[in-house]
Amino acid sequence: PRPILDMSYSRHFLDFQGSSIPSSMKKLVVTKLSQNFREAVTLQQDSPVPLPGDGDLLVRNRFVGINASDINYSAGRYDSSVKPPFDIGFEGVGDVVALGLSASADYTVGQAVAYVKAGSFAEYTVVPAKQAVPLPSVKPEFLTLMVSGATAYISLKELGELSEGKKVLVTAAAGGTGQFAVQLAKKAKCHVIGTCSSDEKGGFLKSIGCDHTINYKTENVESVLRKDYPEGVDVVYESVGGKMFDLALNSLATKGRLIIIGFITGYQNPTGLSPIKAELLPAKLLKKSASIRGFFLNHYLSEYKNALKHLLEMYEKGDLVCEVDFGDMSPEGKFIGLESVFRAVDYMYMGKNIGKIVVELPHSVNSKL
Repeated sequence: PRPILDMSYSRHFLDFQGSSIPSSMKKLVVTKLSQNFREAVTLQQDSPVPLPGDGDLLVRNRFVGINASDINYSAGRYDSSVKPPFDIGFEGVGDVVALGLSASADYTVGQAVAYVKAGSFAEYTVVPAKQAVPLPSVKPEFLTLMVSGATAYISLKELGELSEGKKVLVTAAAGGTGQFAVQLAKKAKCHVIGTCSSDEKGGFLKSIGCDHTINYKTENVESVLRKDYPEGVDVVYESVGGKMFDLALNSLATKGRLIIIGFITGYQNPTGLSPIKAELLPAKLLKKSASIRGFFLNHYLSEYKNALKHLLEMYEKGDLVCEVDFGDMSPEGKFIGLESVFRAVDYMYMGKNIGKIVVELPHSVNSKL
């Protein structure tokens, strides 16, 4: 029988390696609402390490994921009632270092877990046990599935109506979620077209099964699509917005479907939007019996567990590439430590990443941190 460790009311924790959990930690906090991440967010050096309640886990974060929507969150766009200061970061992977009594029915100290919950940009995060996902080991690849993989999986399944031979266009295809849209559409036996910003990204896309890559820096995407797909494309997985949205809309086939999962080009603007030619929208949709669907992961949480289970199985079997970008090629090198989250966000908005941007939080086991 596993010993039950009740740490829910204890002021002193011991983690499984025997090193004391410190009483204070570093974390990132939104101290001012702004679409400029560096202005909005402050690195706090000595925040108290939070205490897990009865049904909670205390997770020592080892890897945290960067999302385009981190900027929407720091600008206060998701919930206007929330006022600074508040914690930021959506997803993490790490070890359970302490837990409450009822949480210990399903979890144990030392266990690897992943989670999606606000407040991951911290050395330690309290996660309700029912929201945690047990993992075989602490690997950054698992982090790619939590938001980016699940978004692609659920949106294409629920809204994409994919079937063999359909033509699917993925914008920002070499990014954190685009890589999964490409692979999942290929698994549905579709013909996949991906836009990207470099030949290196094009090579990566071909390696994960993309049938046709278009480098929008050196090619005219609209004319390439018109020439190679005169009948249009059946499904667009769109995360860029602005001109790319207009172009994708114009490229839809009869009864085509455009799924909006984001519009990253606008997030750094004061309004969070990038201009589109919306006045022509009704006529264009009517002419093609086409549709536009928005997808926000929070509205599909009933599908989340199944999606994640399937994605984890595919990755474990070697059927899914989970590309991680630690920023090794960025000017100042690999993203290590919470200080580098600012650089990682900049790197994403410069469009440099191939795969999911992940920041590593190193912890030396035997020190008091």
